[in-house]
Amino acid sequence: MVGRREPVPVPARGPDAAETTEVLLGRVGRGDEAAFEQVYARVADVVFGLARSVLRDPHQAEEVAQEVLLEIWRSAARFDAARGSARAWVATLTHRRAVDRVRSSQASRNRDQAVAARSNEREYDEVVEKVERRLEAERVRHCLDGLTPRQRETVTLAYYGGRSYSDVADVMELPLGTVKTRMRDGLIRLRDCLGVGSDA
Repeated sequence: MVGRREPVPVPARGPDAAETTEVLLGRVGRGDEAAFEQVYARVADVVFGLARSVLRDPHQAEEVAQEVLLEIWRSAARFDAARGSARAWVATLTHRRAVDRVRSSQASRNRDQAVAARSNEREYDEVVEKVERRLEAERVRHCLDGLTPRQRETVTLAYYGGRSYSDVADVMELPLGTVKTRMRDGLIRLRDCLGVGSDA
């Protein structure tokens, strides 16, 4: 008819364009990937913003946001609209995951600090032990120098050479009684010398 215009076609809207996020989550819970794409588009920025407000670090916030969005895909079937809105549910998931990341990071730092502290303590203890051994060795050498040559040789063969009294007697070609006497006298002098302490 003249003067009558055909209606201008309106671009078709997706069947779920007007659906609430709560309805979309129900579909996601049934494995609907298209519905998940819409949920993702609606909540991704909110999830990242909340994660960043807790974590401060944008890289960690991105990681947490991806973890939360994956959790939404996996656990959408557990969403219950009767207990709260979809945004509240998503915010709770995000906050919980971000706080877990903060706690995990802090626990990791605490472990690293504890390991470093123990390492420092071990290094310090090892240095102290080496110094003490060196000082003790110097004191023993000093006291050995105070023995007669025969006493020193006898004690050195027995204690530093790991020989028995009989072996010492054979090496020195002396009667066993003589070796024992020298050992006794030498050890008494060593004991007295070492007993003086650092003033020796």
